[in-house]
Amino acid sequence: MADEKEKKVATKKTTTAKATTAKKETAEKKTTTAKKTTTTAKKTVEKKATETKATTKAATEKKTTTKAAAKTETAKAEVKTAKAPVKKANKEVKAVDSAKATVKYARISARKVKIVADLIRGKDVDEALAILQFTPKAGTEVLYKLLKSAIANAENNYNMTHSKLYIAEIYSNQGPTLKRIRAAAKGSAVRIRKRTSNTTIVLKERD
Repeated sequence: MADEKEKKVATKKTTTAKATTAKKETAEKKTTTAKKTTTTAKKTVEKKATETKATTKAATEKKTTTKAAAKTETAKAEVKTAKAPVKKANKEVKAVDSAKATVKYARISARKVKIVADLIRGKDVDEALAILQFTPKAGTEVLYKLLKSAIANAENNYNMTHSKLYIAEIYSNQGPTLKRIRAAAKGSAVRIRKRTSNTTIVLKERD
């Protein structure tokens, strides 16, 4: 009986010792996990801080680059505006003594236009307009519009005075012919030629 009691006491001691060791191991594990969590938290905080620093640096760099680009663009615009008036001045320096207007591919033959053109060659602008207005010919309509256009070019583009303008040159040349066909007797066909003309008027100022 005494031996059995001793055995029971020994087993109890071993179980208590095992329980204490297990408790110690669990406590150590808890401490290690707590240390790991603290280290990971520190690392995440450090990463966030570095990321925020990097973003702030990138933003500042972008701002500086945009400012530099804006400055360069403004400088270029200033240079262009400074150069523009020089070009205009150069254009104004060039003396232009004539202004012209041209109509191309008008659906009228050059022969019909020349009949009216001979009437106004060398005339003043107002007199030529009056002649064209009261001449019953087919070419007057084309020449009237063309003369109006030449006068507008002279006044607006070259600053010429209306009262001094006269028709220095006027000529009409044949343009491409449109060829058509008309049915004729015995199944034949007759050619139709639809003429076109290219007309030019040159105006100058009288001294």
